[in-house]
Amino acid sequence: MITTTTKSQSVWAYLQLLRPANIITAWADIFLGFAAAGAVSTEINEANFIALGWLILATTGLYGGGVVLNDVCDAELDAVERPERPIPSGRASKEGAIALGVALLSTAIIAAAMVSKLSAVLAITIAAAAFIYDKWGKHQTFLGPLNMGACRGGNLLLGVSAVPMALSDRWFLALIPIVYIAAITAISQGEVRGGDKTTGIVAIALIALVIGSILGLGFLPQYDVLITLPFLVLFAFLVLPAFVKAAVTPQAKLIQLAVKAGVLALIVLDATIAAGFTNWLYGLCLLALLPLSRLLSRLFAVT
Repeated sequence: MITTTTKSQSVWAYLQLLRPANIITAWADIFLGFAAAGAVSTEINEANFIALGWLILATTGLYGGGVVLNDVCDAELDAVERPERPIPSGRASKEGAIALGVALLSTAIIAAAMVSKLSAVLAITIAAAAFIYDKWGKHQTFLGPLNMGACRGGNLLLGVSAVPMALSDRWFLALIPIVYIAAITAISQGEVRGGDKTTGIVAIALIALVIGSILGLGFLPQYDVLITLPFLVLFAFLVLPAFVKAAVTPQAKLIQLAVKAGVLALIVLDATIAAGFTNWLYGLCLLALLPLSRLLSRLFAVT
């Protein structure tokens, strides 16, 4: 007989698979893309905001589905290295996780299609890239980080697709999260058994490249880099100390903390870039997602 307690534990297990704190960071990508596309203005454009709602739903499904299927692919390895996780512990079934992951990805593609054909194509591409990473990419030392970065860069462009015509002018923005996620993914390869100093140094160099790229956006006529500076300082403060510690002493625990800091700082990164395309108030509104993500990170694992 299935008790109410058992059902609650099962629901909680599937929520853990979704990594809710990380999904909030995916929302931030959409808000950044939305701003970069010029969809934020003093005049309320109802069509743009309806599109934003569909794209938030789409990114929720894409990220949630991707990480759920990631745990499915890692079930056997997790049974040895992380037996407390939902699937190896038996709190969530492998079949149930597959069904949930497929349902989320399908919902994401349908939601994106409600915006435009371009949005649907981007959603399909992101879903495919996520599955490739889950099944194969994450085991590749060099291509793995780029694979995951491409998923995140595609997610930003999904936000830009709220105004499809803007994609041809803003495609290059995807390169920033690609480099940043590559840094996080690279250093995360040692979060179970520990890593090496070389990987940590490479990750720090990539973050420095990200910071330089944001400053470089100041050459765009419609970008106000001065507004971004307070946000950029906060971003560096949240990320660099944790990455330096992990690089100097590449122990599993320090690497896990660096990965967590890097993932949660995605919101700050997005707020930094978005402020330059809009104003400081929009950046602060986007930054308000950070406390929510941090709260959820205390309840659910980030990695």
